[in-house]
Amino acid sequence: MTIPSMLLRRATENPEAPLLRCGGIRRNGLQMVDAISLAAGVLQAHGIQQGDRVALMCSNRIELLDYLLGCAWMGAIAVPINTAARGEQLHHILLNCEAKLLVIEGSLLEHIGRLEILPALQMLWAVDEYAAEAGDPYPVEPMPAAGSLRAQPAEVVPGDTAAILYTSGTTGVSKGVQCPHGQFYWWGVNVTRQLGITAGDVLYTCLPLFHTNALNAFIQAIVSGAEYVMGPRFSASRFWSDAAAANATFTYLLGAMVSILASKPASALDRAHGIKAALAPATPAGLLHEFKDRFGIMLLDGYGSTETNSTISTSRQEQRPGYMGTLQPGFSARVIDEFGLDVEPGVPGELLLRSDQPHSFATGYYRMPEATVNSWKDLWFHTGDRVVRDDDGWFRFVDRIKDVIRRRGENISSVEVEHVLRQHPAVSDVAVYAVDSELGEDEVMAAIVAKDAIDFEELTEFCRPRLASFAIPRFFRLCDSLPRTENGKVRKTILRDLGSEAAQWDRESVRLPVS
Repeated sequence: MTIPSMLLRRATENPEAPLLRCGGIRRNGLQMVDAISLAAGVLQAHGIQQGDRVALMCSNRIELLDYLLGCAWMGAIAVPINTAARGEQLHHILLNCEAKLLVIEGSLLEHIGRLEILPALQMLWAVDEYAAEAGDPYPVEPMPAAGSLRAQPAEVVPGDTAAILYTSGTTGVSKGVQCPHGQFYWWGVNVTRQLGITAGDVLYTCLPLFHTNALNAFIQAIVSGAEYVMGPRFSASRFWSDAAAANATFTYLLGAMVSILASKPASALDRAHGIKAALAPATPAGLLHEFKDRFGIMLLDGYGSTETNSTISTSRQEQRPGYMGTLQPGFSARVIDEFGLDVEPGVPGELLLRSDQPHSFATGYYRMPEATVNSWKDLWFHTGDRVVRDDDGWFRFVDRIKDVIRRRGENISSVEVEHVLRQHPAVSDVAVYAVDSELGEDEVMAAIVAKDAIDFEELTEFCRPRLASFAIPRFFRLCDSLPRTENGKVRKTILRDLGSEAAQWDRESVRLPVS
């Protein structure tokens, strides 16, 4: 249940079987262990010790994976950082984790030079070309070449922290989730079982390695005997050709990626691949069958977070559009109201989770004890997500609790309103969120990315038979694109901060013409 043990077991049981592809690099299990032990040897030779934090800020490349695993191999703690982090958020992450070493791409160095002093940071290595500037507060060195020192695997246990993964910070300061070795193990086992991955499969991902999804896909390859292919950043125009070139049988998509791929014109590449299924949490219900018919791929929804594991999921045998699935073996769940009391089936409430699988959940937020206690109240993890559990145990996602809109005394799910608006043929993408009204309560606003010209009055009429009157957006605006995190989540805080003043149409009093 530790990363060194998983790597060694794979190298022992399937030494010659292909394990990794990244660009032109190919490795089997034995070669992977050799590369990881050499990376760990470099860290040790430069003073990194067990328990030290090593920050990594790179796009998907072999060095990033090697040093992530190299840290786990020798007992250090990897801190992969979102490459889009800047300013206060980036400074907070590096200050909070107290990284002793930062491994970074040369193109990102300028963002480090603008930060306030980081007392713990001693070394900064560039993995590629960089331009050193006079007056840089941190001396930059090229990443040392691997020598002949091969570090021995550390004596770590499943509950030891392997990585600290920072939340996106869309609703507040980023929190460092302490992910133990055992959590990665159970992610690998649970998703392998859910998807039905075997030793003959090829797992293709273009998601970033600072995200738990891409990291855990590699662990799935280790525990199942499959091969892991790390592709470049997601591109809708290139995705199918990249997946076909990888000979992928499984892949990983986030909700926004599914919508983007489905919106593209039909192509001969749509079926020129061997993908059987994709793990695709938060898939819009209306796209489930459409995606299968067009691309031949089954989309499997589910629920998991950086703090938890693959706790709720559908399977290739049973699915329901709009549902996350059923609770998986090894986990318990509650749905509660605002007073902490269990609600009846069919009534929305906050999802609480607990694990019977040892060390399968995060152990808390690094150096944030108050946030840890708040999220793990009563020894249940409080997800902050509002769900409905049906009588037969199927779970449906309603909203993030912080995104629930309250208007005219009614709770409105932004997800449900978005689902209706996406059904309109002129709507490509949409985000629904709360803005302040003159009455001191929430009003509903929708930011829309349009395929064609939109008549907002006609769009409002489209909503009337499909939504309760209080849930129909009052304010509308057009956007070229929605602000998103690197993981595809819409940054609704940015939209909320703009307020109703950004609206182009107010159905209660048309104020601005739509251009």
